[in-house]
Amino acid sequence: MKFIDLTIPLGIATPPWPTYEPLQVKYFKRLAHNGANGELLTHSNHIGTHLDGEIHFHTPGKDMADLKLDFLVNQGVIVDLSDAAGDYEIYTSQMVEERVEVKEGDILIIHTGYHHFGWDHPAADEIRYMVKHPGPDREFAEWCKAKNLRWLGVDCGSADHPMNTIVRDWMPRQAREAEKVFQSKYGAGLAEVFDDTKYQLMHLEMFPYGIIHAECLGGDIDLLLNRRVTIGFFPWRFVDGEASIGRCVAFVEDDEYEELMAKKAGIPLTKFGDANDPEHVKRLNELSG
Repeated sequence: MKFIDLTIPLGIATPPWPTYEPLQVKYFKRLAHNGANGELLTHSNHIGTHLDGEIHFHTPGKDMADLKLDFLVNQGVIVDLSDAAGDYEIYTSQMVEERVEVKEGDILIIHTGYHHFGWDHPAADEIRYMVKHPGPDREFAEWCKAKNLRWLGVDCGSADHPMNTIVRDWMPRQAREAEKVFQSKYGAGLAEVFDDTKYQLMHLEMFPYGIIHAECLGGDIDLLLNRRVTIGFFPWRFVDGEASIGRCVAFVEDDEYEELMAKKAGIPLTKFGDANDPEHVKRLNELSG
């Protein structure tokens, strides 16, 4: 068994969720005089590849330490929606089911393609990554509940549509752009589609049901699209943790791993060596005009 890393690199340039603390690193020991290098870190839990826990939004929910390994590791599917939803658009359960079979109790990873706008990619665009990515409406949330999904993951800044979060108020210029997209594509404005009853529904309406999610996935995710695979997320065993930075991986057999590495050798890579299929950026640019 081999591992495919679905985690983005974490450094001081990795963007946190807007207004959250970025990663700050300070040496407090050096080899000279101290005999060892040692660092102090300051950061929020919502930076890089991380798992949101129930108590992030649900007071009586589980903390990170409550999450069992057989919950965190399970069969699931990775679906590619980069050909279906562009800037500010809404993805649906139908889009998912047209591409993969989702079984009850699965882990579901959504590849929007927006990890290609992450800080470590040649097409890096922090605003597009955090503020313009597609997201779901309540229809999708209700479908997740009906499927009794174990947990979800997304390769962008949030499992919610960015215009269904406080970002809509923080980024008025982008909200005006999104308003035009919504009026043109859905025949209604942001305030009508995402009214107060739906606010941040992938967090507020899902966590009480134990359906949590990982955000900011990436790594070699381009190698495993529209298929079933065993997936694991490994956060800290963090007592009272409302979220946790962690490592997300897919498990594949040795012979398939060799095939995937041969495939990876034939496509461009990021500066940290992750698969970087340019077709996804091309599709998203075409979808977004």
